[in-house]
Amino acid sequence: MPAERLLHLVTEDEQHRVTTLELFFDLVFVYAITQTTQLMSDNPTLLGLGQGLAMLAVLWWCWCSYTWLGNTVHADRGVARFAMLAAMAAMFVVSLAIPEAFTDAPGGLFTPLLFLGCYLLVRVLHLLAYYEAARADPALRRVLVQVAPSMLAGTAVLAVGAFTSGAVQLGLWVLGLAVDYTGVYLSGSKGWRISAPGHFAERFGLIVMIALGESIVSIGIGISHLPMTWPIVVTALCGLGVAVSLWWLYFDVVAHSSEHRLAAAQGAERAKLATDTYTYLHLPLIAGVMLVALGLKKVLFHVADTAHHLLRDPLHGMPLWALTGGTALYLGTLSAIRRRNLGRWNVQRLVSAALLLAATPLLGLMPAAAALAVILAACLGVVTFERLRFGPLRAKLLGTTS
Repeated sequence: MPAERLLHLVTEDEQHRVTTLELFFDLVFVYAITQTTQLMSDNPTLLGLGQGLAMLAVLWWCWCSYTWLGNTVHADRGVARFAMLAAMAAMFVVSLAIPEAFTDAPGGLFTPLLFLGCYLLVRVLHLLAYYEAARADPALRRVLVQVAPSMLAGTAVLAVGAFTSGAVQLGLWVLGLAVDYTGVYLSGSKGWRISAPGHFAERFGLIVMIALGESIVSIGIGISHLPMTWPIVVTALCGLGVAVSLWWLYFDVVAHSSEHRLAAAQGAERAKLATDTYTYLHLPLIAGVMLVALGLKKVLFHVADTAHHLLRDPLHGMPLWALTGGTALYLGTLSAIRRRNLGRWNVQRLVSAALLLAATPLLGLMPAAAALAVILAACLGVVTFERLRFGPLRAKLLGTTS
């Protein structure tokens, strides 16, 4: 039976959009991000931060793999549907195993290897489905064969790390991920295909929304077992304001300009643009949101837990740096996306990011809620400045008069 009937390939002339199965697949990723945020929250140290970011890099690679696949085949039709469902099941086990992925709890299965086994299954299923979809595309098949060794080598290094702990284990994870990420990057863009740029950009926009949703969920989780007070309400609204600002800074212009740039490119140039702008640059964007979510969770807990904290108590250490550093990372990455797509840096976002990092020691001297208010003011300041300064350019880009 032809591959077109088995896998329902996406053609370049159709208006392919995100399928409900892909959205269903994303639900597992939502749970995985929540688990990763909790992993860092339980160990608010540099080691815990490094483990959380390494975990995000693993999860990101799984999610990106199936986003590229879903741009080549209709994920909800034919054999691809069963491959997606099988990968979804494996990803769910990966998500369940996140709390013990670095340190196995006594009793039961040896969770670090269970985690890696399911992760490997997700990656192998992706390569097999992609290889079958590329039956009539020798260039794509060649590049898939080319990246397989780096994927297997990187996973092998992660497997060695399962039998270590602490900084050595984290170092092995970083090494394994570097091998995998570098292998894909060095494969170049010549063999890869982006058949539906609208679908591709929409998938990444949705994952940014999911990450922002996690930041809102973190606000509620931080206070779910404590009585409601006015300081909690005000601080929670400040946290929501930060999330709204981050949403605005991405979706008001960046998402549209990135999609337009991707659609205008062709062939290898489009694949290269998709790799740089979306696969690689959206990872630090999501990492920034996840760090902000961790910081918001800690701020709300400081304000709500009156048995252990006073309202005047500051937020300090890794949670504070996660809040300011995550916001700065988000702003800096948005500027880098602009540089990649339009050839120019977004200066005001870079300056705001630098000022937030420089002000972090001072924010550590003021009440946690007040520090959050300062961060909100900084985000709103960037939004307001850009709205006033670049309003006409924005309207031209979006084809509106607003």
